[in-house]
Amino acid sequence: MRNKVFGRKLGRDTDTRKALLRSIVAAVVKNGSIITTKPKAKFVQGFVDKLVVLVKKDTLAARRMVFAKLGNDKTTTQKLFGDYKLSFGYRKSGFTRIVNLPKRKGDRASIVRLEFVDRPVAKKTVEAKKIKVGLTKPQVKKE
Repeated sequence: MRNKVFGRKLGRDTDTRKALLRSIVAAVVKNGSIITTKPKAKFVQGFVDKLVVLVKKDTLAARRMVFAKLGNDKTTTQKLFGDYKLSFGYRKSGFTRIVNLPKRKGDRASIVRLEFVDRPVAKKTVEAKKIKVGLTKPQVKKE
């Protein structure tokens, strides 16, 4: 029985499991989606969602927490706070989804695609959409 057993071990010791978590998160942030096994995707999904919640806060403390949780990975942290911050402004939760794919041929392992629900959007397009909808006024330079 699995009474009071929390988390997934994935057949790895603690340090290897943390390294796996960080590398999968970095790959998801870099590419937008990743194809992996179902247990690994379920293991990473909650962690990614918690990171995006911190990214939405956009405070110095939140930046430091994300930086520390990613193992001091500067490029991934900058990409999260640059590209992904604007994509999830209206969403409170459910930032990632798991899409089932056909089973792997060799060992019949269940394969899934872990991806962000909303793709990252460039800052210019977000500002253009706000102006188009009428949320903000276009700023005109005074000379």
